Amino acid sequence: MINTEVVLRNEVQHLAEEAFHHKLISGYGDGPNSNEYQIVFQGKPRHFSLEEARSFLCELLFDNPILNS
Repeated sequence: MINTEVVLRNEVQHLAEEAFHHKLISGYGDGPNSNEYQIVFQGKPRHFSLEEARSFLCELLFDNPILNS
């Protein structure tokens, strides 16, 4: 795995842990492919590229009026 991909995967993992802690998602983990990440959102597992997962989680965490008040 390329170093930048490792850093991105670690960042996504951290964001997913935060989102899970705040009950914004109900599950997360590595996807079936090395460049995918699975996020369970509203009861449905979704597979994202690492970049998409980062964007999705940032939007959930940082654009959430309840968390940012």
